[in-house]
Amino acid sequence: MDEELIIGIDLGTTNSLAGVVESGFPIVLADRAGRRMCPSVVHFSTDGSILTGTEAQRVRALHPDRTVASVKRLMGQSPATVPPGHADGLSYETGTGEDGQLAIVIDDGLRPTPEEISAHILRRLRETAETALDQVVSRAVITVPAYFNNAQREATKRAGEAAGFRVERILNEPTAAALAFGLDRIEKARTVAVYDLGGGTFDLSVLQMREGFFEVIATAGDTRLGGDDIDLAFARHLAREMALPEAIVDAHFDAVLTVAREGKERLSDTETWTARLPFLGGASYETTTSREDLESLARPIVEQTRGICRRAFAEAESKGAGTIDHLVLVGGSTRMPLVRRSLEEWFEMEPDTSQHPDEAVALGAAIQAGILCGRVRQVVLLDVTPLSLGIETIGGLMNVIIPRNSSIPAKAGEMFTNAVTNQDAMAIRVLQGEREMAKDNWELGQIAVPFPAGPKGSARVGVQFAIDENGILEVLARDTATGQDHILEIRDAAVDVDDVAVEEMIGASVEHAFDDMNERIWTEAALKSDELLEAVALALEQAGDALPPNEREAIERAADTVRTIRASDSRDATPLKDANAVLDEATQGLAALLVDQAFSRQWE
Repeated sequence: MDEELIIGIDLGTTNSLAGVVESGFPIVLADRAGRRMCPSVVHFSTDGSILTGTEAQRVRALHPDRTVASVKRLMGQSPATVPPGHADGLSYETGTGEDGQLAIVIDDGLRPTPEEISAHILRRLRETAETALDQVVSRAVITVPAYFNNAQREATKRAGEAAGFRVERILNEPTAAALAFGLDRIEKARTVAVYDLGGGTFDLSVLQMREGFFEVIATAGDTRLGGDDIDLAFARHLAREMALPEAIVDAHFDAVLTVAREGKERLSDTETWTARLPFLGGASYETTTSREDLESLARPIVEQTRGICRRAFAEAESKGAGTIDHLVLVGGSTRMPLVRRSLEEWFEMEPDTSQHPDEAVALGAAIQAGILCGRVRQVVLLDVTPLSLGIETIGGLMNVIIPRNSSIPAKAGEMFTNAVTNQDAMAIRVLQGEREMAKDNWELGQIAVPFPAGPKGSARVGVQFAIDENGILEVLARDTATGQDHILEIRDAAVDVDDVAVEEMIGASVEHAFDDMNERIWTEAALKSDELLEAVALALEQAGDALPPNEREAIERAADTVRTIRASDSRDATPLKDANAVLDEATQGLAALLVDQAFSRQWE
């Protein structure tokens, strides 16, 4: 335990908050104006000053091209995954910075990265905390969506460090929410699902908990699905209903978005609402819309979360979790009646809405921070890996080292050897994904391990994967002969793909499960064939004339059968496995002969 103060931070897509444990209770800290939520918005003024939070939000509609919001969706991304120009729903342009990283394009040649934007927001939260607590604050727990990949987590950590924090923990948002709901105080074992629909991300996590012990046993989500998508669809609807000229929409879309967000919130409490856009491009516009209109637009977006939930529930059930006892709602978008009705209908369970949906994650982060600095009694938190991690082995197979949904921190390893004679190095190709074949998974990085050339199987290389409590992966490869270590820390090299592809990866693993397993079985059988054929050829040469002609003929016939099937276009492993077995059986006499020859030479 460390008594130095640590705060908890919910770095959100739409709003960010900071919390702390005071006198044993978690609280969300307010700024001088009494506001607990800081809009996750940064504005770059033409005079060089930078506005953050509410001040930036106020000028957003006037200067959308110099104001950055929803940057969380860009964290850990690269120019390869976010093409230059206006990303969908964003008023600002993205491009490439001087160092080749993804950057926001601002006038005057400014090109801040998403990390730098997030650092401004975190710096503002630090100032709020120091003012409220009247002391220096330099340590923090920062939350991220459970489905953030390694690059996104590392980018978040770097943003915190740039803001002057020592980041003590990167905590999954659903786990933080469970803490806020007091689920750590449940005396009996319970299975809890946390449905977190925020501004830009969606997570569904299933946790088992008993007497202060938390274990995340399944998680699924989409880091590009959230309330922002509903706002965007509603804004476009309002623009059509108001018959806004295209030029007005292009020039003032942020103003339309702001009105759409207001309408979404108002229609959670009322059936109809009038949207007004006064003095826009020299004219005023308005239209009356209804909750039914909003829900018809939002329903396809909300429906996308259903399959994600079911997949996580199925994963939890496969691990013996049983039925879900609690369904907890987190995130501002869960205020929508449509979301709550849908969840009751889908899962036949009334959601727990006892906590403020916007503040739950920050409160949970504050509790975790309190645990780390000794202000709260210890609660054990075990998060999980969202996707399996492994390496490519001979034949192009995926060899899993740490399976998906393993509790973290985690450490695991295996020993590997050279596959061919005179091989003098081994390429350790680090993979992430759920498919059986390496080519269908994502490459995170590579390590080359050199060693002295020698016979097949003579080298020994140990590979260890270690994931820390922040979900950051370190891969260590060691040549056991020399003891030399080669280390790869997965940071910026992590998966450069759309976050939607994470969902597609899981879906593809289910859709192609049968074909993938057949491909793996065939590949393993083919490797066995290659090994047998090489060994048989060498053994026949060594046996020479000592092997009876009829036995040699039987072995050669069996070997020809293996070669024929192995070279065919068929991917049915059964005939190849049968042929391997026949060849193996046919060589029993040959093996015995070679053993006898070896003994004879030994005693000569």
